[in-house]
Amino acid sequence: MNPETRKKLEVVSVATLCTALYKRGLRNQTIQDVRPISAKKVNMVGPAYTLRYIPAREDLNTLAEFRNPLHPQRVAVEECPKGAVLVMDSRRDARAASAGDILITRLQVRGVKGVVTDGGYRDSAVIGELDIPAYHHRPSSPTNLTLHQALDLNVPIGCGEVAVFPGDIMVGDADSVICIPANIADEVAIEATKMTEFEDFVIEQVKAGKAIIGLYPATKDETLADFEQWKKNRAK
Repeated sequence: MNPETRKKLEVVSVATLCTALYKRGLRNQTIQDVRPISAKKVNMVGPAYTLRYIPAREDLNTLAEFRNPLHPQRVAVEECPKGAVLVMDSRRDARAASAGDILITRLQVRGVKGVVTDGGYRDSAVIGELDIPAYHHRPSSPTNLTLHQALDLNVPIGCGEVAVFPGDIMVGDADSVICIPANIADEVAIEATKMTEFEDFVIEQVKAGKAIIGLYPATKDETLADFEQWKKNRAK
């Protein structure tokens, strides 16, 4: 992805991105019921590489699958590109794990920028200590083989009620994860950066005792004038 877009998205909030996407008619881009195991210094940012699980069928999902070198979960861990985010469709079912600390450590070593599931992870406390951002619904100890059957790689999926297409830009902060359609990621990053600068101005004004009406949103001309002056003062 565009390196400048990545840099911008690393420091804007998912909440701000939600608003930028809403302005473009996109209302359902935030992955539902998914949160970080532990907060990181910068946002998770990267294009989506997807893995789809279906309900496990007992005759096809035995322990022998752990020895299968072509098992889609294992292939995903070894093929997810450096700089990408592995996004897993676990059918919003956290009764069995989507992955554990060994596989996610491998993703970190390979340079993957993050991992997201609408299910759960085993060994979540260990995963939380890793540098790689990891998002899930809740901890889950049973192996994925008990309930989930890994099926498809890098196809459109549903994760937390959001359609995620391969290459869409995933952004995760200390609250949640959002999916930005790849074709508008650059413009959304620019707008979100401008919105964040204005919000920084607003919070200073609020802390100084300013009333919110006319300030946020900026419905008064004097607010915009004050904002321009504030930017000039910061640039000095």
